[in-house]
Amino acid sequence: AAAMARALVLGESDLLSADDRAFKASGLAHLLAVSGTHLVFAVVALVRALTALLVRVEHLAARFDVTRGAAAVGALAALVYADYAGGTGSAWRAAWMLAVVFGVRALGRRVAPGRALALSVVIGAALEPLCAFDVSFMLSAAATLGLLWAGSPLSLRLAPCRPAPLRWLSQSLVVTVCAMLACAPLLAVFSPGLTAAGAFANVLAAPLGEVVALPLCLGHALLGGAPALERGAALVASGALLLVKKLAHLSAGVRVLAFHLPVPSPWHWVLIATGAIGVASVPPARARAFRMAWLAATFAGLFLLECAQDRARAPTGRLRVTVLDVGQGDSLLVDFPDGRAMLIDGGGVVGTDVDPGKLVILPLLRGRRRARIDVVVLTHPHPDHFLGLVSVADAIPIGEFWDSGQGEEEGAGVTYAGLVRTLRMRGVPVRRPGALCDRPRSFGGATVEVLAPCPNFVARRPPNDNSFVLRIRYRERVALLMGDAEALEEGELVERLGGSLRADFLKVGHHGSRTSSTPSFIREVDPWLSVISCGVRNRFGHPHAQTLELLGHRSVGMARTDRFGSVMWQTDGRSLEARAFSMFH
Repeated sequence: AAAMARALVLGESDLLSADDRAFKASGLAHLLAVSGTHLVFAVVALVRALTALLVRVEHLAARFDVTRGAAAVGALAALVYADYAGGTGSAWRAAWMLAVVFGVRALGRRVAPGRALALSVVIGAALEPLCAFDVSFMLSAAATLGLLWAGSPLSLRLAPCRPAPLRWLSQSLVVTVCAMLACAPLLAVFSPGLTAAGAFANVLAAPLGEVVALPLCLGHALLGGAPALERGAALVASGALLLVKKLAHLSAGVRVLAFHLPVPSPWHWVLIATGAIGVASVPPARARAFRMAWLAATFAGLFLLECAQDRARAPTGRLRVTVLDVGQGDSLLVDFPDGRAMLIDGGGVVGTDVDPGKLVILPLLRGRRRARIDVVVLTHPHPDHFLGLVSVADAIPIGEFWDSGQGEEEGAGVTYAGLVRTLRMRGVPVRRPGALCDRPRSFGGATVEVLAPCPNFVARRPPNDNSFVLRIRYRERVALLMGDAEALEEGELVERLGGSLRADFLKVGHHGSRTSSTPSFIREVDPWLSVISCGVRNRFGHPHAQTLELLGHRSVGMARTDRFGSVMWQTDGRSLEARAFSMFH
C-alpha cells in the first residue's frame, strides 16, 4: 500500500501499471491524487481544531472573533499544503477556492460557492495562463461545477428520503454521477471510456480512502513518539487502501457496465460552452423552467450533432489515405469509398512506454467514430511498424490481417508472436502474400493490389526489402504505399512493372532514407505528392538530404510528418486534395 499512500498524501504517481489502469478505468483515480477533498480534510480539520482551541482562551475569545483568525490561518494553510503536495493543477485549483472561502470569512463576509469557484479559476489562469491545458486543473473545476450546479440541489431534494442508509446511498450516488457527468466531455478527449460501475465504486471506496486512509496517513507522521500507535495507524490505513485497490480492480473488470465516449469535435465544445453559459445566466425569477429548457435544447443539439458526426465518419465516394504522425515509425489509415477501412502498420518506439496505438491510432478511430477495422496490414515485422498494433488489436474488432510471414518463419520477437497468436485465437484470418499477390481486392470501387513481396517473401533477405507494397487505384487516381521498401525491392518493381508504376500519391519507402527512393524508381512513379513518415530529430537522420534533393529536383510535392504532423490525401477519382495538420478531432 506504500505507493498508494504516497499518491494519497504527496500526489506521487508510482503505482504498478496494472493498478494505475484499474484506478483510471474505474473512475477512482481522483482518490490517489491531492484533490479538493484532501484539502478539505487537512485544512478544514486544522481550522476547526484551531477554532476549538482559541474559543477556550477566554480573554482572547471575549475580545476578538477567533473564527476569523482561524479562517485566515486556513487560507494560508491551503496554499502551503498544495505546494507541499507537489502543486498539481487540481491541488492548486482547490487551494485557491479554499483560500478564497477562508479569506472572505476572515474579512467577516460570506461568499457564494459559485463565486468562489469562479475566483479560483480566474486566479489560477492569472498565475498560470496555460491552466486550460492542465488536465487535472480542468477536471477539478468541472467536477466542482457539477457538484455545485446539480449535485448539491439534487442532494437536498433527497434529504427527506427514509431510512437513513437509503438516503445516504441515494445522495452519494447522485453527487457522484453529477461530478462524473460534468467531467465526461473532458474525459472523452483523454480516455477511451467510462464505466457505470464507477459510481457505485466511488460510493464504497471514497469513505475508505478519504475518511479512513487519508486522515491516518496525514497523522502518521505525528505518531513517531508512540510506536505502537504509529504501527496501528499504518496497518489500518494500509488495509483501507488495499480495499480501495480491490474495489478499483473489481469495478474496472465489469465490462458489461463499460461504455465508450465519442471524442468531442470543435462544434461539440461550442454547444457545451453555450449550454453552460445559458444555464449560468438563468434569470432568478424563472430559474427552474428556463434551466430545464436550456439543458434540453443543449442535449438535443448534441444528439443531432453526434448523428451528423457518425454519418460523416467515412468519405462516401472518396478514397482517403491518412499518414499518421507516430514519430519514427509508420502508420497509415485508408478510408475506402464504401466506408470500409484499412490500417497499415501501427508505429512503435522501441525501449519506451510510448504506445502510438493508444496515443494516436485509437483516438483517431474514436474521433472518426470507427468501431472496426476491416483489414490490418503489417508491411514487415519491425517494431516501429507493429508495436502500436497490439493495443489496437486489443481494443477493436479486426476483419483480417495481412502479414508477409517472415516474422513467423524467421522470428521477430515475443511481441510480434503474441500479436499474431492473439489474432488467430480471436478467429481473425491471417493472409500471406501467396493468397494476395495477383488477386486484386475491391473496396467500393477502389482496387487494392499487392505488388510485393510476390509470390512470397525472399528467405534471409532483410525485412525492409520484403515489405508489402500496395497500389490502390480509384478511377483515374493511384496511391502507391511502399512500407519500408529499399533500393533492392524498388529495383525489382521497376524491372517488373516499369511505366505502370505511375502514381499520384507516394508514401516514401523507409522514412526517406538514402537506401530508398532511387532515381529510376522516382522517375517511373512521378508522384504529385510524396509523404515521408519520420520522427522529429530522429537518430537515423531520416529523411536523408539525398532523397529530399531528388524529390525536389523532380518538383514532387513533399510533406514530412516531423514537420507537418499527420498528412491526409484524398480523391474522388479525378480531383486531388491534400491537408496536413498536427491534431485530429
